[in-house]
Amino acid sequence: MRTAPMTAAEFIVSCLEAEDVEYVFGIPGEENIKLIRAVHASKKIRFILARHEQGASFMADIYGRLTGKAGVCTATLGPGAINLLLGTADAQTDSSPLVAISAQVGMDRIYKESHQIVDLVAMFKPVTKWADTISTTQAIPEMVRKAFHFAQTERPGASYLAIPQDIEGSIMPAGLKPLAIPKQAKSRPEKSSIQEAAKLLRAAKCPVLLVGHGVVRGEHSAVLRQFAERHQIPVATSFMAKGAISDKSPLSMGVIGFMRHDYENFAFDEADLILSVGYELQEFAPSRVNPEGDKKIIHVNTFDTDVDAHYNVSLNVVSDIGYALQDLSAELGEQTLSGLRDSIKIRALLEEELDKGRQDGSFPPTPQRLVTAIRDAMGEKDIVLADTGAIKMWMARLYPTYEPLTCLISNGLSTMSFALPGALGAALAKPERKVLAVMGDGSFLMNSQEIETAVREKIDLKVFVWVDGSYGLIKWKMDIEEGAHDSVDFGNPDFVKYAESLGAKGYQISQAKDLLPSLQTALAEPGVSIIACPVDYSQNMKLVKKLGELTISL
Repeated sequence: MRTAPMTAAEFIVSCLEAEDVEYVFGIPGEENIKLIRAVHASKKIRFILARHEQGASFMADIYGRLTGKAGVCTATLGPGAINLLLGTADAQTDSSPLVAISAQVGMDRIYKESHQIVDLVAMFKPVTKWADTISTTQAIPEMVRKAFHFAQTERPGASYLAIPQDIEGSIMPAGLKPLAIPKQAKSRPEKSSIQEAAKLLRAAKCPVLLVGHGVVRGEHSAVLRQFAERHQIPVATSFMAKGAISDKSPLSMGVIGFMRHDYENFAFDEADLILSVGYELQEFAPSRVNPEGDKKIIHVNTFDTDVDAHYNVSLNVVSDIGYALQDLSAELGEQTLSGLRDSIKIRALLEEELDKGRQDGSFPPTPQRLVTAIRDAMGEKDIVLADTGAIKMWMARLYPTYEPLTCLISNGLSTMSFALPGALGAALAKPERKVLAVMGDGSFLMNSQEIETAVREKIDLKVFVWVDGSYGLIKWKMDIEEGAHDSVDFGNPDFVKYAESLGAKGYQISQAKDLLPSLQTALAEPGVSIIACPVDYSQNMKLVKKLGELTISL
């Protein structure tokens, strides 16, 4: 039994243990030594030493998204804390629970100009739900509990705590204990709202179901699928809600969010009512599905929506999403809301594109071929992280997804380079599944130092790099809008030698027939494996041309 006084750093770790924290991702510095030592001494928490604070923040971000428990990242003050900012902002905009903790200068100089002083709270406040400085030891139980409460309760996001150096080493007053985690009650929708929603749906000629991140985050996919099947309403998801409905379902129309008018948009062009479930405005612009602002919208979510002229809600149903769908289904009875016409035509276009890619033996492979190879190599519950860039557009559009949270995309902030460190967080969150980071060569080299972290910490990490020697999405955008591109091309290392220099295995794809076997081998072996393959991005402009010429009557 402990008899020695407990320091604030040790007490903070006891609070983390009470919050059921399993991992802390970060880098030690002079001003957070005591906290890092206390984490290391914990029998319940494993400290994962990252190579860059940004990488640590992405590990915590994705761990939180997959578990629903706040991922925790930590750093020293000043530049270390600033490096945590990007992953913290990514978690906030993607509604992923995260708690960032950093050191701060002592209370004896926090109020004046001094070495490494930055107003960290002011910096973190715009990208968190709550940010503050622990200025007294007595406040620690409440402030740690508050940080996790804000991060984990619906709508989830990020919290930040600054710990002054002199507070970290202070002795805790006797009698303080970590606060208990209260149970959260789920709210049922008002009966009148459900009756009005059913009335609007019955009156609609072409309703469409739009599914957002809140459905998969809140584990409502099963009830969503039951609702769609019972009432035969076609479903499109946002990028972040992929898998909410299985792409094997004849009701699935794929995703909304491509930068041009994609197949799914035609269903929304014809729709007179959008049943929006779990959708958040930052997932994609509402103007893309309601350009004239003339469609009726039923908004079902755990929170009210922001104001947008193209998302002028006819009815708000603010409650637990699962309860809302169950009650709405009961109110509708056995009524069919829409035929399968829309989803069948759209699914045929998607399947045609995928089949053509699967049969294409050209080299370098097309994006379509790479997507089909990834799908063939992965199990239905395995996890793919699709990084930001041209790769995100192809993976989001075409990668068939069958289970929620098995294709992870950053779409609130659309952050490059989250996928490699994020894959470490995913592997720790879901060790029973295969995890693959799919990245462009531009984003890969932004955080590739975390390969060494995975090797050292013995975390399985598999990365599939699409190589084109440029920032592909920006090149694509320039070609669309300017008719030419510049300032987007760069050189690359030898990816195999680079991987091996960090203690990983490297694979260079040099012919099309090696693509799937190399992916399968890498995914089956333990440890860290990097697969590099050139990609033929001439398909980018061909797709734009095809979609521009496409006219279908739904």
